[in-house]
Amino acid sequence: MSALGALEAAGGAGGAALFRPLSAEDGEQRPAEIESLCMNCYRNGVTRLLLTRIPFFKEIIVSSFACDSCSWSNTEIQSAGRIQEQGVCYSLAVTSRQDMNREVVKTDSATARIPELDFEIPAFTQKGVLTTIEGIIDRALAGLEQDQPLRRETDEEVARKIEEFIRRLRQLKEVHSPFTFILDDPSGNSFVENPHAPRKDEALVVTHYRRSPQQAAMLGLEGEEVAEKAADPAEDLRNEVLQFNTNCPECNAPASTNMKLVQIPHFKEVIIMATACDTCGHRTNEVKSGGAIEPQGTRITLRITDPSDMTRDILKSETCSVEIPELEFELGMGALGGKFTTLEGLLKDIRELIIEGRRNVHFIMDDPAGNSYLQNVYAPEEDPELRVERYERSFDQNEELGLNDMRTEGYETPAR
Repeated sequence: MSALGALEAAGGAGGAALFRPLSAEDGEQRPAEIESLCMNCYRNGVTRLLLTRIPFFKEIIVSSFACDSCSWSNTEIQSAGRIQEQGVCYSLAVTSRQDMNREVVKTDSATARIPELDFEIPAFTQKGVLTTIEGIIDRALAGLEQDQPLRRETDEEVARKIEEFIRRLRQLKEVHSPFTFILDDPSGNSFVENPHAPRKDEALVVTHYRRSPQQAAMLGLEGEEVAEKAADPAEDLRNEVLQFNTNCPECNAPASTNMKLVQIPHFKEVIIMATACDTCGHRTNEVKSGGAIEPQGTRITLRITDPSDMTRDILKSETCSVEIPELEFELGMGALGGKFTTLEGLLKDIRELIIEGRRNVHFIMDDPAGNSYLQNVYAPEEDPELRVERYERSFDQNEELGLNDMRTEGYETPAR
């Protein structure tokens, strides 16, 4: 009987209560025992099932079979839930012996890698396991050492190279030098423990990603994945945070940039990018317009009369200038780059004067590209304090945007 079959037999209305948090101190947490057929000698053995919940992860089923007749045994885990909507990749910087004791759930569809050693355990070459990073290395060592006596007899050169690789794996266990452990699972059901949870683990990077067609086919989901993609690919992008490697603009160390497509109500789509450097702590965010330059420029004027105006959302594109006439304040085009924030966030240097309401002022955004936005809190009705003007760009503004020398006519393919 499979682990999932046993779960269904034991399930029913109280199924959720069967999964207790994984803890060595829980004296009542005992596995269920089921008499099962041994697939090695075809006599009866015992399968033990433990239904448990890993903190900050999910429910899993741990099954262990042992046969007293032939001593054959087998242990594996299965997720008690369905395949996740996205794949997951864990990247851990292993720097100490304590890191080797982190819990790892590795499903059979996961790939484990250690780049520094060119070491990889491909997907579907092992059963799912609940173990530690040290346990994964020990299993690899046991597999490599198993056939070494035969290799020494048949191919001494291959045996020598494998022996050298085994030596390097043993050195990894002692963590004489840092290395990277990567666990990549397109099913989304693998896990690497964060001992600091719920706080962030600075050594662990968790990336969720959309499965490729090949990965979906490997999981038997090809039809489902293609149907979802064909339904609305733009919607997938809106719901997905893309991550790519870059360098910190402050210290040039490797960093990660997150990018997301966001639909601003009553406006348009924009791309928000945020970079955080774990080395120097530098953080930055930037906004890019999701569309082309508009046919006309936009001048947005807001009369600030109440502190609640400071909470209005603002999209300031990199081509937008800002002006407050009453304060003789002006921020030129290109300053600060693109920003998606609030009025208070953009005016933090002068916010005390405005928030305390000592005087009413006008906030003016002038964007010749037409890609900036200030929230209308009365939308879809008109805002009595907000004025949006469309205007024809001047020659100088077109020159700054590089539009004067741009020609879009005459590129049609000549008829033959």
